[in-house]
Amino acid sequence: MYYEFTDDYLTGIDFIDNEHRRLFAIANEAHDVLTNEFMADKYNHIVQIMEELRDYTKTHFAHEEQYMDGIGYQHRFSQLHQHTEFIKKLDAMDLEKIDAQQQASLLEVLDFLAHWLQHHIKGMDRRIGH
Repeated sequence: MYYEFTDDYLTGIDFIDNEHRRLFAIANEAHDVLTNEFMADKYNHIVQIMEELRDYTKTHFAHEEQYMDGIGYQHRFSQLHQHTEFIKKLDAMDLEKIDAQQQASLLEVLDFLAHWLQHHIKGMDRRIGH
């Protein structure tokens, strides 16, 4: 496991923390594909990971946004903006580029996801629980 969900990622909201754990698991799946030396063509795996990440984050963001609305969270609009930007980034991934540059594309996704996990969850999401 490369990406570890540690206590400093906890929001104190069980369902959000469990959904964040799944995001870490997806990141680890992507890392496993990246580092698998015996997998010559990784395209189908990359596309599958991208689709799962896109679908799962849309579901997670909807849950998180519903919760924020329910508690009248004061920073929900900045959260919504960041969620929208995250989905735009995933939607903008070019499948032809991914196929032609599999390792580089997977590294780009992992860098983006690692930054998101580190900064968004530890920064913005943890404030929801406070």
